[in-house]
Amino acid sequence: MNERAADAGWPAGAAGDGSEDVGRGSGDGAVGASVESVFREERGRLLASLARRFGDLDLAEEVASEAIEAALVHWPVDGVPDRPGAWLLTTARRRAVDRLRRDRTYAARLAVLQVEADRADPAPPPEADADLPDDRLQLFFTCAHPALPAEDRGALTLRCLAGLTTPEVARAYLVPTATMAQRIVRAKKKIREARIPFRVPGADELPERLPGVLQVVYSIFTEGYAASSGPRLQRLDLAEEAIRLARILRRLLPAEREVAGLLALMLLTHARRAARTDPDGNIVLLDDQDRGRWDRSMIEEGRGLVVAALTGGPAGRYAVQAAIAALHDEAADVATTDWPQVVALYDVLLVLTPSPIVALNRAAAVAMRDGPEAGLALLDELAGEPRLRGYPPYPTARADLLGRLGRFPEAAAAYREALESAGTEPERAHLRRRLSEVEPAPGPEPVEPPESGERSGSDAAGDR
Repeated sequence: MNERAADAGWPAGAAGDGSEDVGRGSGDGAVGASVESVFREERGRLLASLARRFGDLDLAEEVASEAIEAALVHWPVDGVPDRPGAWLLTTARRRAVDRLRRDRTYAARLAVLQVEADRADPAPPPEADADLPDDRLQLFFTCAHPALPAEDRGALTLRCLAGLTTPEVARAYLVPTATMAQRIVRAKKKIREARIPFRVPGADELPERLPGVLQVVYSIFTEGYAASSGPRLQRLDLAEEAIRLARILRRLLPAEREVAGLLALMLLTHARRAARTDPDGNIVLLDDQDRGRWDRSMIEEGRGLVVAALTGGPAGRYAVQAAIAALHDEAADVATTDWPQVVALYDVLLVLTPSPIVALNRAAAVAMRDGPEAGLALLDELAGEPRLRGYPPYPTARADLLGRLGRFPEAAAAYREALESAGTEPERAHLRRRLSEVEPAPGPEPVEPPESGERSGSDAAGDR
């Protein structure tokens, strides 16, 4: 089986990446927009259904791509069908059957895999005239299977469920396209060779497997919220894809409170996106953000989800983090934030997920509640934590508290440490500005008397 789909991506423009108008050449922009809209909405469902039916992601991607290409040919002439998703699925299935008829060896291998999968998780009989079935939940758990390396899970989820092309996934992970293509091929090969089933875990497995799926989605969001490197602080496209994936999960698993918690956390955080940078791309700290620019509808939706996530049993990690985000979003300003409640929630979070990063965030909240000395004492207790080594928020938090205490030389040293590992240019620019506020301005350099016929260094260089 060739890897064209993995290496080259989907038809240009069909993934909604803006690379090409899908209606171009059809003479009907409205039809082109309809095709793109349908593809955007149905792609994950189409791919999941094909993967579930044939047990092979390569085959599913290739015939789904061919179905889209067929739609670009037929729909401008025949019109967009009443049930476009079902049309795409029928077309893709026919292409898959044709391909398997031509390749008997491959068909036999797939048949064995399918029999094994059906024994483990028999598929329900198809209903007559059933609409396109939604097998995306199975694909979520397949892409985030613990047998796959962590870096491959996120890449495969973006590729198969978010609908990003291979070059777009490569940009998301800041690696060359060829490297990402190899990574995706490797992940699909692992699924095929390890015979990882396309199925939803049973009720007894779900508590163990669901956190891995949620972590993949949240990792995509955090890279969008605060990019690890590059010229921009935020990558809004990635953050919005993660939210879209979480909405799908929420529809598919409405009773899972941690799914509601994750979606709430991302909405309440993403609601501040417009105020986090100024028109020049510089970082604006929470204290200085124009809260009138926060997305109130997103905040209200997030608050409602927090209630759902906290109701009905012990809270999970995402629900607690969402509750903290809600307290920030509800406050009129930093001074009126309910810091005692924020600290109390971090206490709960430390029990749920003990980690130095949670302890770091709690220390910053304690500093707001009890003063910078109390917060700094907690930060100093974390000084030997390996996970905080090379983690810029830690020295940045120390520098801020040291500056508030008037210990400027120590604050300057901490800002310089943070600068060494800052990933994005906006972060580095922000840290340089903060460093200049605590670092004493250099005095005039001593000037040696110029030798005859020479100008002084200050004159030669001009006024500093």
